[in-house]
Amino acid sequence: MNFYFTYILVALGLFGFAAVFALFGIYAERKVSAFIQDRLGPTETGKYGSLQTIADIIKLIQKELIVPSAADKILFVLAPFIIFVSVYMGFAALPWAPGLVPAKLNIGLFYIFAIVSVEALGILMAGWGSNNKYSLLGAMRSVAQIISYEIPAGFAIISVVMITQTLNLQDIATQQGVLSGESSRFLGFIDVGQAGGILAWNIFRAPHLIVAFAIYFIASLAESNRAPFDIPEAESELVSGFHTEYTGLGFAFVFLAEYSMMFLVSMLGVILFLGAWNTPLPNIGPAHLADYTTGTVWGIIWIVLKSLLLVGVQMWIRWTLPRFRVDQLMNLCWKVLTPLALLCMLISGVWRLWLM
Repeated sequence: MNFYFTYILVALGLFGFAAVFALFGIYAERKVSAFIQDRLGPTETGKYGSLQTIADIIKLIQKELIVPSAADKILFVLAPFIIFVSVYMGFAALPWAPGLVPAKLNIGLFYIFAIVSVEALGILMAGWGSNNKYSLLGAMRSVAQIISYEIPAGFAIISVVMITQTLNLQDIATQQGVLSGESSRFLGFIDVGQAGGILAWNIFRAPHLIVAFAIYFIASLAESNRAPFDIPEAESELVSGFHTEYTGLGFAFVFLAEYSMMFLVSMLGVILFLGAWNTPLPNIGPAHLADYTTGTVWGIIWIVLKSLLLVGVQMWIRWTLPRFRVDQLMNLCWKVLTPLALLCMLISGVWRLWLM
């Protein structure tokens, strides 16, 4: 009984984190966009507009979930929840600190990549079930975009897997910390395992992974439908795209999924490339100092701070770059990112055989 109770608490905790992050993320994005565009953003509801997002959420919860008369009611109602749950379940395999993983899976990386792909099914259900030409067009764009950009993202991830030789995210994180031997070598031949620090991170252990990280980050923007890859939700063209017909709680779940996805892909990028929960500072000095900089609490702080930094970059990009056209988006994926990701995968194979 206690076993199931623990899992329920973990599930509620992850949902609470996703909800709180979305709450602060929306407010932060409003303020970031205002700063970039030289305006104030929310100012009236609460001090500095801090309660504006809470007011919006209360409004959405109170609004009626209207189902269009010509819509496929089952698909229409289920779609927002499938979109959110597919993203929410990805949090289960993420390691937050040494020994702190909601679900310990030896194939955690594969699980996340697989379960998040279900989001495309939910988006297609939303577009088709709405019986609206704008929604259907937005859904088709989104599915084509997500499926296309999973290819370079997958190759970039495989580049890391070939270096680390594991699909276990906790093992990938541990290899970038305080270790000895080949698993923590810098540039393939200098052992930095005892000191740890930033040189033990994957992008420095094998510098070609810097390119793989850039490819992954760009592809993650496309998978999250974030600008400059937001053509599925192009307000100026599609009246908000696949969720045009949604109101109330359905609309809220779609946006909760979007902000959860932003944090999920950022945290996964941190785990794979940027040292996960390991500190960028070298672990030198007495043993208790090493424990102080790599313990559970500090692990959570480091991984959340790194992830929030990438989320901030996502927001910065959204309010800085113009939207791609569909042909530009596909050209970037198939003619630029995919060949570069394949090259990174080839280099990882050579790197692993000759230098590690």
